[in-house]
Parts: sequence; structure tokens; C-alpha cells
Amino acid sequence: MAMTSLRPCGDYRTSYQADQTIFSTRLTLILIVAAIVALCFAPMFLSRYVLSLMIQIGYLGIAALGLNILVGFSGQISIGHAVFFGFGGFASAYLANKGVPVPLAIVLAGLWTTIVGLIFGLPAARVKGLYLAIATLAAQFILQDFFVRAEWFTGGTHGAMAPPFELFGYDLSGDTRYFYVVLFFVVVMYLGATNLMRTRDGRALIAVRDHYLSAEMMGVNLTKYRTMAFGISSFYAGIGGALYAHYIGFMSVEGLDILFSIQFLGMIIIGGLGSIMGSLMGTIFMVLLPELTGMLASALQGSTIDQVLHLKDGITYMREMLIGATIILFLIFEPDGLAHRWRLIKAYWKLYPFSY
Repeated sequence: MAMTSLRPCGDYRTSYQADQTIFSTRLTLILIVAAIVALCFAPMFLSRYVLSLMIQIGYLGIAALGLNILVGFSGQISIGHAVFFGFGGFASAYLANKGVPVPLAIVLAGLWTTIVGLIFGLPAARVKGLYLAIATLAAQFILQDFFVRAEWFTGGTHGAMAPPFELFGYDLSGDTRYFYVVLFFVVVMYLGATNLMRTRDGRALIAVRDHYLSAEMMGVNLTKYRTMAFGISSFYAGIGGALYAHYIGFMSVEGLDILFSIQFLGMIIIGGLGSIMGSLMGTIFMVLLPELTGMLASALQGSTIDQVLHLKDGITYMREMLIGATIILFLIFEPDGLAHRWRLIKAYWKLYPFSY
């Protein structure tokens, strides 16, 4: 009888190197590279409206990834992520207006925001849980007040102009060209975070999250890694904020409120805590949710529902209500987020027909 080769119906890893690889399979690597290549051709086929949404997903996804490193991977909490996002935008605009090239200003803004994050992350060395949440909430209001009063840095209530992105004399502003700038930063920052989790420092962050007493007994410096998590998170927020500032061309304190910080938390909760891919999935969901809400309100315009609820007048409040309701529903029915559901779908088809 002829022997036929059987495909293994499991995931077998026999070495630490195999367990810590960035891409679990060769197919995953091929699909990711193909997706990046396809995105490079996206501006040729997509409208400016769709490109603007993708750019928004890009810079918010970078900032959300930073928050996920802090909350999902290290087990800390922050309710002031929006102000670190804003600080990065103001810092990059300030440096660019002083003559620093915009690409360098974006990187330096991330480093400046890292320093600020380390300062406000110092309470993490002694407090945790609800008390740490209150400390980060204080950072939210302190930096908001700083943005209003520091006119030399932020322009105060008038805001600050952010010069367009230029590289080697080429103007890369506008949706079509700036899309490539954001895509570059997204790829670099997400690959950097993925590689970080494979290192000793990344595994130490996860150990602090899972059981800090056991981690301390194993020689992990809790103060160092808790504070470092705030620094890394702030760096990502600063880069995202800087990209936002140079895309809009203007940076203002308006919008950097507590609701924006909660929206960042919603992104990582919906996407999946402790998941790098989940950060991007949650950002996509949160960016598209208001757009779909607006489309639904337009479709129902003139109907009985519109006459009762006055959808056109209350669309802003509906979006806020939907964000809150979505977070609650995910916490109840899908607490591990979209990334967990995606892993279950992949596992089902990978092990089919023995998916049980």
C-alpha cells in the first residue's frame, strides 16, 4: 500500500527560537509583505476620503500600540494617554518652527514625550491599580493646563502651526503623499514593538503583568520596568501625535480631553489587550464606527426613526453613546478582543477538519 504524507494537525514548536519568531509561519510573512506592497499602490486607486481614514488609522494605531504596551503587556493603567499624544504634536510643531527638519522633529518629539512619560510614570514604582489610574488622571489635567498656559511652546488657546512634511526638499504633504509617510512609521513602529516583546525586556514586562511578586523573586526590577513601560508608551504616543500635527498642519489643545483618552482605552480593549495586531484592529474599528454611524443616520434621514430621535441633530451624542456601548458589549461578550476572535478563526481552519 502506498504511503501518503500526512499534514500535522497541530502547532508544534520544539525550541525557544521557534517560539519567539516574529512571524509564526512562512505564509504569515508572505501575507504581511503582500499587504504592505498592496498598500503602497493604494493611493492610485482609493479616494482622498478613504486615504484620510487610513492615515488617521495609522497615527492613532501607533499611539494605541503604545498604550497597549503599557496596559496590555505590562499591566499598568493610564487614563491620560491623550495628553502625551498632544505633547508629541506640540513638541514636533515647536521644533519644526525652530528650523529642525520635520522628519527629525518627529523623532525628537517622541523622545521628548518619553521624558515626560517617565516623569509621570514615577508613581508606578510605588502605586498600582486604582491609585495609579488616579495619578495618570492627574497627568491628564496637569498637561492640559500646561498646554493652555505655555504660549511659547503650544501657542496657548490659539494653537500652533505645524509645517508640512518635507524630505530632501520634496513636499510630502497631502493625502496621497503623506500616506506613505504614515505607512513607513506604522511598519517601523509595529515591527519594533513585535521585536521588543521577543527580548528580555519584553518578557520582563509580561512577567510584571502576570505576577509581579514572582517576577521580583526572579530578579526583575519592578521599578525599572514599570517606569520603562510608561516611557515606551509615551514614545509611541508622541510619534503618533507628531504625525497627526504635520498631517493637519495645526495643533490645538482642543480635543485632548479625557474622552479622547478613553477612546484610546476603547481601541485596545476592543482590539485585544496584550496583542500588537489587536491594537491596529481596535483602531480600525474605532475610526470606522463614527463613519458608519453617520452613514446610518443619513440613510434613516426622513424616516419615522429620524422624526422620533432627531438623528441629524444628535449624531455627535450618538457617536459617544455608541463608543461607550461598544466597550461595554466587548467587555461582556468578547473580553479578549477582536485579536482573540481572529486567532480562533485561524486555528479553526488551520486544524480543519480536526478543529475540535
